[in-house]
Amino acid sequence: MRFMVIVKATRDTEAGVLPTTEEFAAMGRFNAELVKAGLMEVGEGLHPTAKGARIAFSDGKPRVMRGPFDFTSDLTAGFWMLKAGSLDEVIEHMARAPFPSGEIEIRQVYADEDFGETFTPELRERVARLRAQAGNS
Repeated sequence: MRFMVIVKATRDTEAGVLPTTEEFAAMGRFNAELVKAGLMEVGEGLHPTAKGARIAFSDGKPRVMRGPFDFTSDLTAGFWMLKAGSLDEVIEHMARAPFPSGEIEIRQVYADEDFGETFTPELRERVARLRAQAGNS
């Protein structure tokens, strides 16, 4: 199973405050543990929303909004993509993340088989081709 671990933004991350050298080092050690455990596929931090945009769709029409966005607990500051046997396994590892404060959210990523019959063999083949082209097979 694959899981996305979403790091929630804080006022500091939205202000562009970067981690200290010690915080970078601690996160590097934590990421090395995730890699050694065979869980980590990727993990990245995100720039503040001031450098981002949103696109809202209504009646099929896009409306582009550029950041910054009002600070809420829904903003994202970073993420990991992990492969694990269960949600509990991810929780066990992520509970040791070196955050002095903040919040993370863990969500399971849909797998092809989760969609049942609506994901027809033709659609599965098309998705498989796209993944191969993108290097994500």
